[in-house]
Amino acid sequence: MKFNPIDLEQTDIYKLLTGIVIPRPIGWISTTSADGIHNLAPFSYFNAVGDDPPHVMFSTVHTNKSYKDTLNNVLATKQFVVNMVTEDLVEQMNMTSKPIDAKESEFELAGLTPIASSLVLPPRVKECKITMECEMVHHYQLENSKTGGATIVIGKIILFHIDESVLLDNFKINLETYKPIARLAGSNYSKLGDIFSIKR
Repeated sequence: MKFNPIDLEQTDIYKLLTGIVIPRPIGWISTTSADGIHNLAPFSYFNAVGDDPPHVMFSTVHTNKSYKDTLNNVLATKQFVVNMVTEDLVEQMNMTSKPIDAKESEFELAGLTPIASSLVLPPRVKECKITMECEMVHHYQLENSKTGGATIVIGKIILFHIDESVLLDNFKINLETYKPIARLAGSNYSKLGDIFSIKR
């Protein structure tokens, strides 16, 4: 079957895309508003986009044609932190996806501990084994939307925080102790399954 996105409802496109492009890493993005309120939200439109210098990206939709708190905060401060989600933090991550008032903090909602970053204003999630302090270098609006559009944010990683429990020799990550999770479609998530290697 063939599907032209122009002919589909946005919800149908979403179901197709999020069911096809799997698994997706989750960027748990912490930001701080101009008023000093800490925000924390998960984004599965997230990935690394370069290592020289290191950059990550995430994309946020415009609900009802309005920006989410995360995007408003990043555009105001030009800073954010990526906190990587692991198996032990799935429930708290899910709680932070709940829409709440911009004057409230998801850290308190989910019972998480904000700790000061070293180089940026937004706090890190203390419970996370890996966090990355980032400065926004570019943002790009996706135009011609059906329901409000989206914005891609690209950030330069200026500092890694990696717990010794997940770090091996020669800067390699121990997947057995890291235990990351990924987003699938709908309410589904995945853990790491069978791993195989192919030499280049």
